[in-house]
Parts: sequence; C-alpha cells; structure tokens
Amino acid sequence: MAGTDLRERIKEVAVEQFNANGYHGTTIRNIAKEVNCSLPMIYYYYKNKKELFDEIIKKEFFNIIKKQASNLKIDNVIDFYTKFIYDLNFLSSYDKQVYRLGIKVYLLFDGDEELMNLMDEWEKSIFPRHLEILKPYTNNMKNEKAVVRTLVHLLETMIENIVVKNRYLPEDEIREEISVVLQGCM
Repeated sequence: MAGTDLRERIKEVAVEQFNANGYHGTTIRNIAKEVNCSLPMIYYYYKNKKELFDEIIKKEFFNIIKKQASNLKIDNVIDFYTKFIYDLNFLSSYDKQVYRLGIKVYLLFDGDEELMNLMDEWEKSIFPRHLEILKPYTNNMKNEKAVVRTLVHLLETMIENIVVKNRYLPEDEIREEISVVLQGCM
C-alpha cells in the first residue's frame, strides 16, 4: 500500500473507531490492527492519537463544511439553504462519519478540551454568519434575530437527521420547512 493510501486508510479506520468507541475508547493499537499495519507505521504518520483526531476534526470536518458551502450561490435564500441541507444526503459514507464525529465534538460528547474550545468558537460564529447571509432579506423585519435563530435550530435538526440519524430528507420537505421559517424574507 502506497504511503498516501496507507495514511488515508488509517484515517478511515480511525473515523470508524472514534465513531464507534469515542475518543477515549479508541486506541492506536486497535486502529493498527484493523488497518493491518504496525504501530510504528501509525506513529510514522501521527505522533499520537490526539494528532490523528485533531486532523480529522480540524481539517477533514471543516473541509467538508467549506466544500458544501462553496457549491452554493445566494440567488435565492430558500434555494441556498435547501441545497445546503439536501446535498448532505449525498455525502460519502466517510464524509458522513467525519461530519458525525464533528457533531459529537460540537455537542461536547467527545474530544479533548482544545477541540471543544475550537468548536465553541465555531458555534459562536454560526448565528452572526447566518444573520449576515440573511441581512439583505430581513431588512426592516422587527423579528430578524428570532427568524435567524429559528432557522439555525431548524438547520441543526435537519443536519442531525441526515448525518447523525442517517435519514434521507427529500428536497421538497426541506424546502417547505425552510420556507415556513423564511416566509417573510422574500
């Protein structure tokens, strides 16, 4: 197995192990066993479990979110949010597992203090980011903040259904729910 292939295989197995056993229940030894490589080979790529976990969350998780968002255009705000959520249905199995792991860290179910703090900072940026996206559509609305908070909660619920509960959400259902929240924003 080539070096980059082995490194990717280590990450794939690690994501499965972290999802199944949590950060503290996963060992480098178990990852090496499932990858069918030696412990020193794992340590060649990652100096410890924390470095491997950090790469998965700091790099892989945030890259998935950036990639999803980069495919979107804000011509119509309902289309924008519908497409973002609907496209989550089609993430690869690996990306869904990484996303699920990111959600576990975000909800403080897993990871270490440094990652939890990183996720706290990311969480603090969610509301202002969506407020900024919706600003052109919510001008003159007295309940602008309530609309944005409701939308964020709806998006989180939909993401949880698709990524964590592995449920398929049809595009028309997503659009309908988002439209209810954003009805005064057009």
